[in-house]
Amino acid sequence: MGQAFLALLRSRKFLLLVLDTVVSLILYFVGKYAGPAVFEDVKLMITALQPVFAMVIAAIALEDAAAKLNGNFKF
Repeated sequence: MGQAFLALLRSRKFLLLVLDTVVSLILYFVGKYAGPAVFEDVKLMITALQPVFAMVIAAIALEDAAAKLNGNFKF
């Protein structure tokens, strides 16, 4: 179990997911307590960033799948 957790921590997809979550939470709470006008801008920013993170994670997953099919995937 320990090695599986270490592999997860080295995963680019997992690290991007964590980064996306942290950025979204920071933006959300800054916007929430800064005021209603800022909150609308923050919601727009989160909505704009989410698809970018999702596409990068999907691209990395596709790259990893291709590497596994070719037999040169590094664990």
